[in-house]
Amino acid sequence: MKIKQSRTIRKTIVAAAMASVLGGTQLSVISPALAIVAPGASHETAALQRPSFASLIKQVRPAVVSITTTGKANAANTGQPFQFSMPNLPEGSPFNEFFERFFENAPQSKHGSQPKVKGAGSGFIISADGYVVTNHHVIDSADTIEITTDNGKQYKASVVGVDEKTDLALLKLDADTPLPFVEMGDSDIAEVGDWVIAVGNQFGLGGTATAGIISARGRDIQSGPFDDFLQIDAPINRGNSGGPLFDGTGKVIGINTAIYSPSGGNVGIGFAIPSNMASEIITELRSNGQVSRGWLGVQIQPVTEEIAESLGLDKASGVLVASVVEDGPASRAGIRAGDVIISMDSKPLDEFKALPRRVAKTHSGSESVFQVQREGKLEEIKVVIGAMPDEKPRLAKAPVDAASDDAALGIQLASLTPENRQRYSIAKDSTGVLVADVRTGSPASKAGIRPGYVISMVGQRNVATPDEVVESVKQASARKSAAVLLRVEYKGEKRFLAVKLAKA
Repeated sequence: MKIKQSRTIRKTIVAAAMASVLGGTQLSVISPALAIVAPGASHETAALQRPSFASLIKQVRPAVVSITTTGKANAANTGQPFQFSMPNLPEGSPFNEFFERFFENAPQSKHGSQPKVKGAGSGFIISADGYVVTNHHVIDSADTIEITTDNGKQYKASVVGVDEKTDLALLKLDADTPLPFVEMGDSDIAEVGDWVIAVGNQFGLGGTATAGIISARGRDIQSGPFDDFLQIDAPINRGNSGGPLFDGTGKVIGINTAIYSPSGGNVGIGFAIPSNMASEIITELRSNGQVSRGWLGVQIQPVTEEIAESLGLDKASGVLVASVVEDGPASRAGIRAGDVIISMDSKPLDEFKALPRRVAKTHSGSESVFQVQREGKLEEIKVVIGAMPDEKPRLAKAPVDAASDDAALGIQLASLTPENRQRYSIAKDSTGVLVADVRTGSPASKAGIRPGYVISMVGQRNVATPDEVVESVKQASARKSAAVLLRVEYKGEKRFLAVKLAKA
């Protein structure tokens, strides 16, 4: 069957050609309908049906800079596209292989000290007076920072401020004349499938432009508490870190930060910090040199289907409080471990990482209202948000007691005696009941519980003795619950596990 070009398609092709000749600065992406190529069409006609980014790149490239640093060796300045510390992921996480293959140790000198090295990255100018945005890991540990603009001019740069949690840095260079700059766009309106263009210092080749689409939104790569990356397939490589990701209007909608690659080169999976998140951080760095965040004082985890079922929730949503910081804002207001936070200031929390992001944006000293589900009832708790501390605070304590067994779960329980603490390397401030043994194939074993774990809560109640664990499990069984929720601690990490109850 032959496909003929309609008069409308031919007119659109001619209009696109005229726009190209006239040198318009707006990017015009040909409609998907124009992908139809008539049999026997010339190469020139086919070329007109593909989008061209030439005008856009000419427009924005003068504001993109190459960054060279001198300092101690680290993953950033030895050529890696980003540097984050290796996260402590749960066993079986799909990201384990991701990070194991990606992270490498920084090179060491023969004497074990880190040598002085030169590093390379990218950045972009956001104001005529010389403010430059890049990644924190690009300039981390740098003794000197040198910026080279697209026209080859070189400047020494100073650090205005950094934010390690979002991997952003703001630099300043002094120039005799106003500098070309780009504007931040609205990343919230960017959709999966939209065209994007990355410009940066790939492999030290300054001003390199690549194009692709947004592959996904809201990616969490376990790099920090505020992960909300755009995933892109526009090729980014070593040296792209800190460079801009442009939309079709020439505005910055992301800062290229990370790639997934076994070899360190592009395989079509890259990550960019959304511009809307970055803009808020950059504004605060420019004003104060640092970022001030609100703090609630809780450790949290997602509500899974199993956890929702064990707590009698209608659906797996909200945020489960795994532990509460002693004398923190949440503790003082009455929020407890085991509470499920449903909403903050009347806005639902459908995704658990939404909570730290919202709290972080809230000014310390202001009051927020949290709706929590506790033992089947909804409560509203007012919390005065605190300022995020620099160090991890100490968690609340609770008493301990004797020994027993629980056949329904397939575990043997024991009290936290000094001998047991020493045997299992349990911290002095850990409280609850020791899991001394786990029967192979039991519900507890299938849930991932191992000897040496400490059970501190059953359901939403604290437990201090083995008998309390047994009694709480019996009550859950009497209610014909399919599973029971346990808060367990291992090597200082607290989390909830839903353990299916053995049928009688």
